[in-house]
Amino acid sequence: MIRIGITGQAGFIGTHLYNALGLSQDRFERVPFEDGYYLSENLMDGFVRQCDVIVHLAAVNRHADREVLYQTNVDLVSKLIAAMERCRVTPYVVMSSSLQEERDNLYGRSKREGRALFDQWTERTGASFSGLIIPNVFGPFGVPYYNSVVSTFSHQLMIGEEPRIEIDAELKLIYVGDLVQRIIGLFPADTADRCADDADENSHTDGSDGTEGHGPDKSEFSILNSQFERSDTQFTILNSNSAKPPRLIHIDHQAMYKVTELLAKLRGFHRVYVENGVFPDLRDYFDICLFNTFRSYLPTAYFPRPLKVNADYRGIYVEVMKYMSGGQTSFSTTKPGITRGNHFHTRKVERFAVIKGKASIKLRKTGTDQVFEFVIDGSQPAYVDMPVWFTHNITNIGDDELVTLFWINEFFDPTDPDTYFEEV
Repeated sequence: MIRIGITGQAGFIGTHLYNALGLSQDRFERVPFEDGYYLSENLMDGFVRQCDVIVHLAAVNRHADREVLYQTNVDLVSKLIAAMERCRVTPYVVMSSSLQEERDNLYGRSKREGRALFDQWTERTGASFSGLIIPNVFGPFGVPYYNSVVSTFSHQLMIGEEPRIEIDAELKLIYVGDLVQRIIGLFPADTADRCADDADENSHTDGSDGTEGHGPDKSEFSILNSQFERSDTQFTILNSNSAKPPRLIHIDHQAMYKVTELLAKLRGFHRVYVENGVFPDLRDYFDICLFNTFRSYLPTAYFPRPLKVNADYRGIYVEVMKYMSGGQTSFSTTKPGITRGNHFHTRKVERFAVIKGKASIKLRKTGTDQVFEFVIDGSQPAYVDMPVWFTHNITNIGDDELVTLFWINEFFDPTDPDTYFEEV
């Protein structure tokens, strides 16, 4: 059992990392952290004493006063190092940095100097440290106008605001779920040994003279589902040696888009999905990542969506689901008073359509307390789509049998079900 602490735990990447670690509680113990700890040496000392690994994510990305941004980010590193030195502990530290390090701005400078402070701490103490140079990260629940242009554009399209492009830059992108898995891959049962093994397998580096060497430079994450060809996530390791984890790891991007291209793709999602209720083409893994991010900004009031009922003397005919790629469709019957579900998915796209009986569909975002409920009567067929990281269930609240249709974007695989049980 490895004890993991995350500074910036409540932030965008921190939340995703914390949630992902919670899926493997037999391997990892999550050490609680709150931003207010930085205001108390006692709280910081108590935090670092509990940790085998600390992932340092706490930082200010944007601020009206760039000098405040710079000084805050450097101070956050200094306070963490001071706590570890006071307590004489040397956990393995992983720090997130960005491509901004290479640019002449105060944010990039703050990350570069923060990483240098950890390097100096490592030299003084013999501790292990890895700095991650990370491309532009996007994913569900990012804060619009702060974390990612994907978050900003998705939010704007959902509320009917026209996105504005100031610079049509080419963006190097990585999905937050894949970044989190890369971070977790740095600290399995024996952190130092595993990292050294990763360095040996993925690069040729001579740490004695500081020269940079590049081997295969490729780390394939496990493919989520055999239907999808998943983009390789590559990384380059610099300044490594056989005894320590790499000091510097470049996390390579999964895709590159110009801002205009990215906006065009998100507009397409809005036109096809939001305006017409049709699932877009989801055969490409990266498109699934973008779509799951996009739909995480859909207002709760959007659901349930009515289905058009075509009636004549024979009965009724209803088109339930349209999709521009494959998937799996199934149905269930549920007896009165019975509940199905109480689980969540981290990648799957799923639709529930009630066609007979009366149902209560409930959803709750993991890590929160607010429950959303949708009551649907099969006499007026309607559907609700399940967001990723929302635990959900469906209950028959009527007197007759409930019939529900389900569509999901991938075939069910019992060896990789992407289904995690948690009561709504």
